[in-house]
Amino acid sequence: MKKTFHLTHPKLSVPRHVDAIKHEVKKYIRRERNKALPENADFWDFDCRFGTDEASCEVIHLSEINKKISEIEAQQLESFYLEILAKPGKKPV
Repeated sequence: MKKTFHLTHPKLSVPRHVDAIKHEVKKYIRRERNKALPENADFWDFDCRFGTDEASCEVIHLSEINKKISEIEAQQLESFYLEILAKPGKKPV
């Protein structure tokens, strides 16, 4: 998922729209985790980047996504960019 989310919506209030965005992100992660794993993989790992736009993205951990979205809402910015890429992960031996 590489997407720019806009916090303005003609029919929804900002807090309600932010909840919808968080739900969309969770749904995407759940969908990716349910895909069949490659033969040599133990789990799905995710590379995440977050920023106000694609050029100013920084790498974040998967668990920080909701916190970052809430920070953008508190700053009253109009949009943000989120990139989540699934990759097979291997447990260290």
